[in-house]
Amino acid sequence: MKKLFLIIGAPGSGKTTDASIIAKKHAQNIVHYSTGDMLREEVASGSELGQTIDGFISRGALVPLNIIIDTIISAIKGAPVDNVLIDGYPRSIEQMTALDGILENETDIELVFVIEVRVSEQVAKERILGRAADAKPGEERSDDSVEVFFNRMKIYTDPLAEIQSFYTAKNLLEVINGERTLEVIVEDMDTFIQSKI
Repeated sequence: MKKLFLIIGAPGSGKTTDASIIAKKHAQNIVHYSTGDMLREEVASGSELGQTIDGFISRGALVPLNIIIDTIISAIKGAPVDNVLIDGYPRSIEQMTALDGILENETDIELVFVIEVRVSEQVAKERILGRAADAKPGEERSDDSVEVFFNRMKIYTDPLAEIQSFYTAKNLLEVINGERTLEVIVEDMDTFIQSKI
């Protein structure tokens, strides 16, 4: 049985960094996938699917549902260990509902918790634009600009209240304050995850 933890948070909330540190620390029993990274890898591969995905990512739009769901479910099923952290999902009501529908019929995947790394829009913006300024040549991400940031932020916040209430009703939402130091946030999240596995 694969145990799934979804980690959500605004662009720049640090969710990918937090999850990857925890997975490295517990590599023998936790694996981490970032939906953004999985999609960017597909783009980098130069495949036809990658080119399609790039058309959406480069303008800060959501990648179509079927592509995301297929990517996520195959990643979970192919995971080398039983505890799976996936960050950056769900980002819409449709994504949430589609995954919920699939998990209802999956006997080998259990959604254990959804962890929200909460930061203010101001903090998120400072981090994203700081990341863009610090990027070395060749490391720039096409989605780290002011215009794309506000687009991504709107995409994140529009469905957020509904996503929060959906998982709260199922007693599956844990909120972590993402405005503290990295060490404190990671320790908090790690302790919570360990208590559930």
